[in-house]
Amino acid sequence: PDETDPGIVALHLKRYEFARPQCAGKDVLDAGCGVGYGSAYLAESARRVVGVDVNADAVAYAQLRYGRPNVDFVVGDLLALDHPDGEFDVVCAFEVIEHLRDPARFVAEARRVLTSDGTVFVSTPRAQSGDAAPENPYHEREFTAPELERLLRTAFDRVELYGQRRLQTARHRALQRLDVLGLRRRVPLVRRASRLVTGTAPMDAVSTDEVTISSEGIEQATELVAVCSP
Repeated sequence: PDETDPGIVALHLKRYEFARPQCAGKDVLDAGCGVGYGSAYLAESARRVVGVDVNADAVAYAQLRYGRPNVDFVVGDLLALDHPDGEFDVVCAFEVIEHLRDPARFVAEARRVLTSDGTVFVSTPRAQSGDAAPENPYHEREFTAPELERLLRTAFDRVELYGQRRLQTARHRALQRLDVLGLRRRVPLVRRASRLVTGTAPMDAVSTDEVTISSEGIEQATELVAVCSP
């Protein structure tokens, strides 16, 4: 977040904002915590947060930048979590499963470390169609909404699907279709003018208030968000 446009941070932070009410006073696992800003955000209301990531450099940065008395950052493998059964009331895994070589194994691990009445939050980019070889070189697999639900139901009885997307006016969507040269992204003056004309903030200035997570319109979502429980 210290080196990234606020709008990009807002898109990621929106998922943590969505999960945070459920984390109040709870023990939370932030699986794939990255540099830790989301873990620190959850810790403002959670009893305890453990952030786990396979990247040692990211964990070291998280400890330095976002260390809190009720937050622990550890290096770990999400496919073999070093935590006992039922340790956490909430597990968050935002933009994680698409990076894993065995997402079903992670889903089983998330269920194992969850309490019997706990909640798991998962988000991932919404794929238009199932693709074992996504364009993003860092993704092992991307999921359509039905595929994600089938995966999560291998371990959870209740799975509720939501979609995340930017709030955009019809004028803004029309301008996106017309701007084939990408001038709004490349020319600052055009980008500022487009906000006045369309009533929609440019991507680099989007706030969490301009992003929605809803069970309606999942087919227009850019990311899928699932809420799971045993």
